[in-house]
Amino acid sequence: MLLIPAIDLKDGHCVRLKQGEMDAATVFSEDPGAMARHWLDAGARRLHLVDLNGAFAGKPKNGAAIRAITDEVGDDVPVQLGGGIRDLDTIEHYLDNGITYMIIGTAAVKNPGFLHDACSAFPGHIIVGLDAKDGKVAVDGWSKLTGHDVVDLAKKFEDYGVESVIYTDIGRDGMLSGVNIEATVRLARALRIPVIASGGITDLRDIDALCAVEEEGIMGAITGRAIYEGTLDFAAAQARADELNGVTE
Repeated sequence: MLLIPAIDLKDGHCVRLKQGEMDAATVFSEDPGAMARHWLDAGARRLHLVDLNGAFAGKPKNGAAIRAITDEVGDDVPVQLGGGIRDLDTIEHYLDNGITYMIIGTAAVKNPGFLHDACSAFPGHIIVGLDAKDGKVAVDGWSKLTGHDVVDLAKKFEDYGVESVIYTDIGRDGMLSGVNIEATVRLARALRIPVIASGGITDLRDIDALCAVEEEGIMGAITGRAIYEGTLDFAAAQARADELNGVTE
């Protein structure tokens, strides 16, 4: 079970949002590179970056902050990035500059052909991000709920060749209200590719619950507000997950 620290970027700073609201941002650091190093030193084996301005603008907006992170991380751990990924040139640029996995969210839902092309052009490097509420997929920074069933859409994208699926319960993200285990397991059971849980991780009880269902196909979990506000100690949580799953150094 990989625990993946989230570094959400807005106006060059590391922030956290509540339920995707840009005006409900809390700034945690003005030095993205230092924040990345902090999580690596705490034992992170992958980092999750989101260009929040990019997600809303539909094009990259935090390039300097992302470069600061990739320069700091180097080849130490894989870095995955989402937010405003709308064309193949953007994907190629980031993959050439230190990003390992590109996350396509809204564009995957609105333009499946683009996702298909991305999987063909960059096999093994494309993750799809599905944000859902009550089983229905949301787009455009969670501002619009679609009629798409999250499981049906994920199975379609699996056939395209995506590497994994990040599943976010948008009713819980940034709210410290616990992971939606039932919905995450339902999705993982329907797929052959791994699922990464996101949204709602609060404390070690969530880590225990996720590790208990890891064999269903849940490879990791993204954590944000909990590790910034201190309800979850990242190093202790990863150590706990390793212990529960029999991982030894």
